[in-house]
Amino acid sequence: MALANQPPPLVGHDVVGSDSALVEAVTRHASADVAEELSALGREAGSAEAREHGMLANVHEPELTTYDRYGNRIDEVVFHPSWHWLMTRAVGHGLQAAPWESDSAHAHVRRAAGFFAWSQTEPGHGCPISMTYAAVPALRADDAIAKEWTPALAATTYDPGIRPVAEKAGALAGMGMTEKQGGSDVRANITEARPTGVDGEYTLHGHKWFTSAPMNDVFLVLAQAPEGLSCFVVPRALPDGTRNRLDVVRLKDKLGNRSNASSEIELSGTLARRLGDEGRGVRTIIEMVAATRLDCVLGSASLMRHALAEASWHVAHRSAFGSLLADKPLMQNVVADLAVESEAATALAIRLAAAVDAIDDPHEAALRRIALPLAKFWVCKRTPGFVAEALECLGGNGYVEDSGLPLLYREAPLNSVWEGSGNVNALDVLRALAREPEVLAAWITEVGHARGADARLDRAVDDTLALLGESGALEAGARRLAGRMAMCLQGSLLVRFAPPEVADAFCDSRLGSSYDGTYGALSTPVADLRTIVARTTPVV
Repeated sequence: MALANQPPPLVGHDVVGSDSALVEAVTRHASADVAEELSALGREAGSAEAREHGMLANVHEPELTTYDRYGNRIDEVVFHPSWHWLMTRAVGHGLQAAPWESDSAHAHVRRAAGFFAWSQTEPGHGCPISMTYAAVPALRADDAIAKEWTPALAATTYDPGIRPVAEKAGALAGMGMTEKQGGSDVRANITEARPTGVDGEYTLHGHKWFTSAPMNDVFLVLAQAPEGLSCFVVPRALPDGTRNRLDVVRLKDKLGNRSNASSEIELSGTLARRLGDEGRGVRTIIEMVAATRLDCVLGSASLMRHALAEASWHVAHRSAFGSLLADKPLMQNVVADLAVESEAATALAIRLAAAVDAIDDPHEAALRRIALPLAKFWVCKRTPGFVAEALECLGGNGYVEDSGLPLLYREAPLNSVWEGSGNVNALDVLRALAREPEVLAAWITEVGHARGADARLDRAVDDTLALLGESGALEAGARRLAGRMAMCLQGSLLVRFAPPEVADAFCDSRLGSSYDGTYGALSTPVADLRTIVARTTPVV
């Protein structure tokens, strides 16, 4: 007997096809065929099986085995079978480094949309997938190293286990940047790289405070060489089959992202190959940083969409005080407001992926440089409050683990910390504006595509440009500037491409000077609220 007034589980839906904002963005920046190609991934992501594996991968957390039964140091992390189920499909769908080896003109948009959709199964396993995607552009600093590793990183076969890359059907990459004393200030790193006498070969001596996915096959690591901070490629297994000296001290006990193993490691004579020139480590690694920032935006936008789907599904099936929650004007206001925020995040994320596809276009390159830290700052910063509001739509049910919302809530702050905190990204925006004048021109051109279509957006753009004249307060106001610039980009996309009621609600609520971030305070007509909610509610 079915329980009265309890929503059915949200399973059996197409995560891609039921997301109008995602389908429209992919169609706009790629094609309808690309959107259709993702439907198989979308159906699998929305299945009961995927939901179950996502929950199990977090209940049964990874475990570190430092020594084998004979006392040999092995430093292996054991994952639950559900982790491997998720990884097999993520790699099989080409969500790691596959786009870098693709001939498709829209490979990065396709991959971004797939990553966005598949991350709704479980966000933690997206970390090794993302790092593998991000490693390839950095590896291209050395042709020989890139040729050795890229085919395996781009392969769509998940092949776990510590073995030489030549023996593997597919490989995964990680990174080790930060240290105890420096955090985001990597120039404070003290890990030492000592030349061995073999050209390009070093041994590393020191530690790394955060190394995610220590079972991956290769890591990009920063260390101090004789000529300064440099980037190195560290394989987990050496060509002769022996294991490189990479001691996993412990796994981090994190707020969220618990299915994924994040570790502290010690490097004691660890063999490494230099990537790029000595003393140019930050410049070498910058392409990896850019790619991981894109995935932070995609990951946070995915969390928003997942939380919104759960909230809109719940209110469409739960009654209170005499009628469905979805028919209550104030609940319509809350869900519609969340929907507008989610659509703005989705539109911006897929737009940035399209800029990666157009990698040789000067405008797109300049836009990537400024829009990635803008979007990383703003979308990731908005996610925790968004997920909390979506959780509240489920009431007490949303506070219970079985609903899945607590997992999303714990995950929500991660991407704002990963690959540079909010302050780091806001200051990077100032750095780009000061050193690269073409990036401001790219931002002005991009928001200018909507010039004259909405007076509120026009005023917001003008007011944002005026902030740049406040030179004495730029650093203190970096967050305000970054947020305004990001919202103008979102507003421009919605005004040009979203349904009128979505664009109107965004411009009316977000682009005014008095906006306080409270969800459910739209002044949008009730009929438009209903339309927005209906647009975002999953269909099973």
